[in-house]
Amino acid sequence: MKEKKIGTISGYFSHVGVAAIKLSGKLKVGERIHIKGFTTDFEQEVDSIQIHKEDVSEGKKGDHIGIKIIEKVRPNDKVFLFD
Repeated sequence: MKEKKIGTISGYFSHVGVAAIKLSGKLKVGERIHIKGFTTDFEQEVDSIQIHKEDVSEGKKGDHIGIKIIEKVRPNDKVFLFD
């Protein structure tokens, strides 16, 4: 399965299990992502996306989004989308 880089982790909020992502591509609710870094490596489906605490169905290049995640992530981890 082919992957395309669509963003970078800019922050992690452990108390709510949310990752902040700076997008360099498009991401929609329901799509499957792969987050990879020095000690991070997992896949998950995107259940929801928020921009400025508002639910949205997708984020586009340049957006700063928040998504619920299943594992801890670290700043500068890369976010990939499965084609």
